Amino acid sequence: MAAHRKPRQRTLTGPAGRTAATLALAGAATATALDGAAHAEPQLTPAQVKAEVDALYEQAETATERYNGTKVKADKARTALTRLRDEATRRTERLNSSRNALGSIASAQYRAGGLDPAVQLALSSSPEEYLEGASLAERAGSRQAARITAIRKELARIAELRTRADGRLAELTASQSELARHRSAIQEKIGAAQRLLDRLTTQQRAGYDQERDGRGANAASAAPGAVRAPNARAAAAVAFAYGAIGKPYVWGATGPGAFDCSGLTQAAWRSAGVALPRTTYTQINTGQRVSRGALAPGDLVFFFSGISHVGIYVGGGQMVHAPRPGSAVRLAPIDQMPFAGASRPA
Repeated sequence: MAAHRKPRQRTLTGPAGRTAATLALAGAATATALDGAAHAEPQLTPAQVKAEVDALYEQAETATERYNGTKVKADKARTALTRLRDEATRRTERLNSSRNALGSIASAQYRAGGLDPAVQLALSSSPEEYLEGASLAERAGSRQAARITAIRKELARIAELRTRADGRLAELTASQSELARHRSAIQEKIGAAQRLLDRLTTQQRAGYDQERDGRGANAASAAPGAVRAPNARAAAAVAFAYGAIGKPYVWGATGPGAFDCSGLTQAAWRSAGVALPRTTYTQINTGQRVSRGALAPGDLVFFFSGISHVGIYVGGGQMVHAPRPGSAVRLAPIDQMPFAGASRPA
């Protein structure tokens, strides 16, 4: 019977037991570390953080300019819709007045032995159907026929206005949905950039802000009036830009208390009596295109391949611009971003 007994398991004790336990713990720790590393965020250098933040801000500006363009479309659609609805209301009121005028003779005609076809039109609950089913112009006198013709035209005009209003309403609804998408994209990019910036130390963040926004860079070389503007309007736009320095960047803002980049340039030139379109990609096609070597104060300077940023050139290689969320309007060198072109509004 002893030959069939299960051998006893030996328990390691002493130095051998301690060694085995150490190896097991080390293996478990290694597995845990590897598992944690698989889920940890990648460690980025400050330079990598700055590069990613720059890319996110550029994407946010692109989305902002799309938002601005869509908002212009939505505002136009809303204005047109209101105008069409108002005109349809006025014409409907005139139509009702015409029908009421025809109805005023109903009693006399009824007493005379019948109703004039025009009065039947006035009393009909569906004048459109009545006009389609009766040859009124042939059966009515010339005066009544003229009234019927006028009513027919008015009904057609009202139907046309309502159709156009429906189209504008659909356009407005689509623009509002597009605005919501752009707004979401802007907020997403800005939030991602802020989370990356939070990884930097205070000193690294200060260095990034100065490098990105050009804070204090060569400010003396482009003081107000240091370089003469080519005309009075350009001088007025430059003066406005200097006056906006220190006001916060807010995407979608056109002043007076806050601006985004194209909102600042639009407001500056508006102060000089020149109307610029709302977005960077439309402003670049305003006025005369100029080369970088021919820049003069007041010119609009554009950056990035997507024409997503704009500033106002003030001379000395400097511009005034609204840089990005979390910053303020300031003076900066034009060579801190990829130059894309320039235009001279006036």
